[in-house]
Amino acid sequence: MSIRAVIFDIGGVLVRTEDLEPRRRWERRFGLPDWGLAHIVFESPVAAAATIGQASLDEVWAQVQKALRLTPAELTRLRHEFWAGDRYDAELIRYIRSLRPRYKTGVISNAWPQVRQMHRAHINAETFDEILYSAEEGVAKPKAEIYQRALTRLGVAPAEAVFVDDVLENIQAARALGMAGVHFNKNTNVPAEFAKLGIH
Repeated sequence: MSIRAVIFDIGGVLVRTEDLEPRRRWERRFGLPDWGLAHIVFESPVAAAATIGQASLDEVWAQVQKALRLTPAELTRLRHEFWAGDRYDAELIRYIRSLRPRYKTGVISNAWPQVRQMHRAHINAETFDEILYSAEEGVAKPKAEIYQRALTRLGVAPAEAVFVDDVLENIQAARALGMAGVHFNKNTNVPAEFAKLGIH
């Protein structure tokens, strides 16, 4: 069965933190190790709840404020600077757009509420047929259900889809359903990997 749909993760694939210095400044200020700030932001019960739509964005940042004992002004600055080093991979997004309409295109992203609005200038119907955010779906990768919903909405069987993600656990979950998987890192050449799957 040939590939008919290509599905991508966002964070770490379509959007990557290329400049770590804004986060590193805060880590130095609070004596945190590298990636310590990201751990506080992402690895909390509130962040996990937000990922499936059971907590708000403000609740996530309130727990960060509490953990670091920030003033309201400091929190506002941190919320801005935390994402300041993120960059969209415009070349990869153009490549995905070039695959249409020969292939259906989709997104499966573990993301907090309001992320659709944050990404809509770059992650939108101009490039993707279906965009699934975990906060809106109430289920997150690597649960099988969110992959199955994407396949259903794209109208393809698992063997007709390839999923690209930077987290190996998420790729393994896709493969367990019968999808092809590409484990992404900053050196991954997506067109070359897709060519191996017969995608041109």
